[in-house]
Amino acid sequence: MSLDYSIIGERLKRARIAKGYTQEQLAEKIDVSVAFLSRVERGKSKVNLNRLNQLCSLLKISEGDILTGVGSTSENYLNKEFSSLLQNCPPNKVKLIYDIAKVIINENN
Repeated sequence: MSLDYSIIGERLKRARIAKGYTQEQLAEKIDVSVAFLSRVERGKSKVNLNRLNQLCSLLKISEGDILTGVGSTSENYLNKEFSSLLQNCPPNKVKLIYDIAKVIINENN
């Protein structure tokens, strides 16, 4: 799974705006230039994990939300990952995974 930095940047931008920060304010808080933050939000510059953690802390959003668009507390958590995983499986393994999931679900009910 490769990262789409333009989508990550867009999510960061939406989170920044939702928290009421300007690019200038947020850039100052994490000690980067406004130009760098702008490039990150446009997907033109990659953001490292340390910087992503800083941004997420300030914006009060999880790294998972930024990277995948779905937080671990969401009902849709892992749906995209399961779908991607199943697309790469041969049909007999998809059936096996389905049968195992069914047993696990029925065990808990």
